Amino acid sequence: MSTTSAWSSVPHDPPSRSDWSARARYAPTDFVTLLWRERWLMLGVFLAIFLVGLAFATTMKKTYSASASLFVRLGQEYVYEPRAGDAARGAVPDVDQVIQSESEILGSGELRERVIRKVGFGRVFPGSAAKYAVASPEAKRKLMAEGRESLARNLKIETAPDNSIIRLSYSNEDPEVAEKVLNTLLEEYLIYRRNLLIGGDDNGLERQRELFTEKLAQTDAAYQAFLSGNDIGDFTAQKTALTQLQAQAESQKYATEAQLQDRKGRLAAVVAELARTPTDMVLYRDSDMSASSKLAQLKLDREGLLSRYRPDAQPVRDIDAQIAQLQQGVSSGRTNGEGARRSGPNPIWQTLQSTRNDLTAEVAALQQSLNAYTQQIQDVNQRLLRLSELEPTFNQLSRDRDVLSSNVKDFTVKEQQDQAQRQMSAEGSDNIRIVQRAVAPSTGKSLQKPVMVLAFLFAAFTAACAGLVRMLLRPGLQTPASASRTLGLPVLATANYKR
Repeated sequence: MSTTSAWSSVPHDPPSRSDWSARARYAPTDFVTLLWRERWLMLGVFLAIFLVGLAFATTMKKTYSASASLFVRLGQEYVYEPRAGDAARGAVPDVDQVIQSESEILGSGELRERVIRKVGFGRVFPGSAAKYAVASPEAKRKLMAEGRESLARNLKIETAPDNSIIRLSYSNEDPEVAEKVLNTLLEEYLIYRRNLLIGGDDNGLERQRELFTEKLAQTDAAYQAFLSGNDIGDFTAQKTALTQLQAQAESQKYATEAQLQDRKGRLAAVVAELARTPTDMVLYRDSDMSASSKLAQLKLDREGLLSRYRPDAQPVRDIDAQIAQLQQGVSSGRTNGEGARRSGPNPIWQTLQSTRNDLTAEVAALQQSLNAYTQQIQDVNQRLLRLSELEPTFNQLSRDRDVLSSNVKDFTVKEQQDQAQRQMSAEGSDNIRIVQRAVAPSTGKSLQKPVMVLAFLFAAFTAACAGLVRMLLRPGLQTPASASRTLGLPVLATANYKR
């Protein structure tokens, strides 16, 4: 009942063959079954490819690899020494840069060609020896270029970061040739790098020094002619002396002007005072002392009378009256009279007159000094102006002379340093050490096994691809499970296909 409803729920018209091939659905188990059906095709493809690879692997020859190593450290040739000036003098690269540079030198084509020529083209490439021997110069150049490329393919140069060791290996079918080529490469490398980094006998420094020496001689001649033509012994010293003399003269001039103004002021004051001072004066004058003497005499006489009379006696009263009258006259000045008097030149006027004469002389002297200083300053200024006009030419000549002298000195030092460096570098490369020289390898390596493995894998992969293509190109639904998934119908029975 259920089977009948299942068949009645879907269309009874089967899909076309194109729909089957376009919408066929497979599971992993279907692939195993379908690939097993194509086993004979896959086996044929696998055997064909694998046998070809196996035949090719049997033609592979053994190669012998010789190894060597170098120890590289920073050398004098990597220290930057500028030809002119001191900019960046002493700059050095780091270790990795040095290792990279040395590796590039080891792998250079020029070095490989030197090795081939020294070992012999026929020995390094015995297969092309006869062809190279009878070849034209142009053909030999082409063969040499091919030999350089072949040598580069078989030569391996290995480095590691922060490591001063360079490892080299060279592979050849002949172990003796591998050893000879690699050792020759090391020897030629030491010579080639020395010529490359240090260079040959370059006389550039000597020629430049001679050129600067010649220019210095010409500049010295012009410098001396300039000094002698302008009557100058030492320009700088003369200008310094004139500047100091100018400063001293101006200082003395200002001091003299101040003194002159002071003397003129004092002279004017003395002249004005001299005009108010009389030329003559009373030198001394005597006073009349007779009244005083008489008054004293009367007082003495009174004392004498008192020894004989009483104070109220008439003689005593009379002398008292005289004393009183005389005292009154002395007090009122009626008894004063002029005595002897002497007149003469006034000493103050004489002092003022002497002072005026001294100040007049000082003013005249200071005026002469001021004029002399003024003239001296003018002369010094004229000489300084002349030196200032000549100073640009002098500075140019001095600058050229100093620069050329410094250049001659620098290039002389550099020339001697360059010669010493070349001599030391010619004796050997102290910063390069051969850690291990190449020895003839006793065992060789062949690619037969890797080629056989690759042939097996490639043959298996190709056979699987051929089986898949054949499986997918077959018409119809190949398995009941695939038909059920593709049509969405259950498969109730299967029958073997017969032609």
